[in-house]
Amino acid sequence: MNARTLFSLLFLVSPLAAKDKTPPVNPASANETAPLLANQKAFLNLPEENRKNFIKHFSEANRIFQQKRIFESLDELEKASATFKDSPEIHNLRGSCYVEMRAFDKALAEFDRAAALSKDNASIDFNIGEVYFVTKEWQKALDAFEKVLKLIPPSNIALGRLVEFKIFLCKKKLGKTNEAIVLSEKYDFLDDSPFYYYAKAALAYDDKNLVKAEEWLAMASRIFRDPNVIAPWQDTFVEFGYIKSFYGDDAVGGEE
Repeated sequence: MNARTLFSLLFLVSPLAAKDKTPPVNPASANETAPLLANQKAFLNLPEENRKNFIKHFSEANRIFQQKRIFESLDELEKASATFKDSPEIHNLRGSCYVEMRAFDKALAEFDRAAALSKDNASIDFNIGEVYFVTKEWQKALDAFEKVLKLIPPSNIALGRLVEFKIFLCKKKLGKTNEAIVLSEKYDFLDDSPFYYYAKAALAYDDKNLVKAEEWLAMASRIFRDPNVIAPWQDTFVEFGYIKSFYGDDAVGGEE
């Protein structure tokens, strides 16, 4: 396993827990000629056995995280960290574990540590924006998502449209109504994402037309049959407050 292969694995940064079906961004594969960061060089200077040990525990932590075995994932991350602590992937995945536990302050601290080790990393910055979005800090969420939008490649339509949709919702909350309306009309029903249908549903919720909103959501589900495609958009509606949260603290219609 050569250095670039190692870092292709090392930089598969996990998306936010609430969005674990969202396609992750892999900055290592996006630019094979990018210079190595200080912590990357430090990792490569480890003995081969240590590198393999780190990858084994980190990979296991990520695998069981996907199964929602959060405490076990945290244990594996501790083992990986004992081998190499300056890994943005460890902090990013640990932050995702804390999100699952609804410990948002701890999650944000971990994501900030990850960002300090891997600047302008779209996956990490997306997670930071998500924490602000879930905790209803709309301006901070907007700033984070606008940064992410500049970092992700245009070819990543799934993530790009989702980020734009979150920007649309943030602008609505911040009273930037005209900008939000313009953004809501950016894509039509021919787009390769649920953006059009969820934007229409959001506007229907704003008008207190719950029946029409449900119709738009039903259309999106019929057209985009893969649950993995719909899940991040559905979760966004829960986070925003249009759909009742599992935790019971969000009101329909996006009210505070």
